[in-house]
Amino acid sequence: MIKRIKILATGALLLAGLGACSPSGKKTGADSTVDTLRTTETVNLLNNLRKVPTQGIMFGHHDDPLYGVGWEGDEDRSDVKSVCGDYPAVMSFDLGHIELEREKSLDNVPFRKIRQETINQYKRGGVVSFSWHLDNPLTGKDAWDVSDTTVVASILPGGVHHAKFISWLDAVAAFMNTLETEEGTKIPVIFRPWHEHTGSWFWWGQNLCTADQYKALWRMTHDRMHARGVKNLLYAYSPGSEPKDSTAYLERYPGDDIIDLVGFDTYQFDRTQYMEQLDKSLAILTEVGKAHDKPIAITETGFEAIPDSVWWSQTLYPVISKYPISYVLVWRNARERVNHYYAPYPGQVSADDFVKFYREPLRPIRSPLFRHRNAPG
Repeated sequence: MIKRIKILATGALLLAGLGACSPSGKKTGADSTVDTLRTTETVNLLNNLRKVPTQGIMFGHHDDPLYGVGWEGDEDRSDVKSVCGDYPAVMSFDLGHIELEREKSLDNVPFRKIRQETINQYKRGGVVSFSWHLDNPLTGKDAWDVSDTTVVASILPGGVHHAKFISWLDAVAAFMNTLETEEGTKIPVIFRPWHEHTGSWFWWGQNLCTADQYKALWRMTHDRMHARGVKNLLYAYSPGSEPKDSTAYLERYPGDDIIDLVGFDTYQFDRTQYMEQLDKSLAILTEVGKAHDKPIAITETGFEAIPDSVWWSQTLYPVISKYPISYVLVWRNARERVNHYYAPYPGQVSADDFVKFYREPLRPIRSPLFRHRNAPG
């Protein structure tokens, strides 16, 4: 079976009132038990993420409508859209610096703009995911400051910076509660904090805290969101290195009652190694997803500057097409750094192959569920 790549999943993906299943397997909806921790739209999103792999794979891009190669802030612009005519089905944004009550994110994007683009994506029927590269609460430096191994301990209950960190979580909760339509509908989004924890390049990483501390960090985050009335989040768990098996993948897993989607982050440096590791990791992730009844995704990937003209159809697609993935997301197209981009733009060497990846034979299914109203042909 040929897996179709869906660039923009429009309309019913988020909005349809489908019969949904909660993580416990209990039906939710008008004729069944109500999920008191999630809005109906959030339950629908989870249900539809489970269904996507039966029809294809959604494509995602970080910061897609905010800036790109050679531009920033243009209305209704996207490098992906400029290449293939559609916005990505999934867009991700980062909340770094919201904890500092700044007006702009760590990538110098106004949070009001991120909020508006989240609303725009919801209206298209697309999906939004949020990561959080927050500053180090102990040292005051950035998320990549790994100079101290006591940071996580310092923000857990009883820690010297616990109260400070709770205020940071409250800032996130306040932002999430502002994600709503003009009619007052809360917009469901995926929240992916504490990512790539299997590496040690962030202060919450493998060698910077114990497994129990990491799990406690997740539970504190999850519980605080609910305490602040946030009911429009799905939580994603995404390690940052290739696991050797499902046991290794789940070593710091915070629990089925917290996590809604499982994924991983991986990037290409050597093609053969990337394809082999991607294949192995997806096999493990598929096993985990089935065992824990979770949709699966490649939450970050890519090949910086995409110098391979057939990377999309000859490297990425042959591997991902074998597995029941809800989406695959590539990282951002930086406007401030030369050759730091992961999606094509007009004239880029892999742009034609990306259109092939999108259209033939990988063209999105032309159904009301997944078609963008402005899609070509």
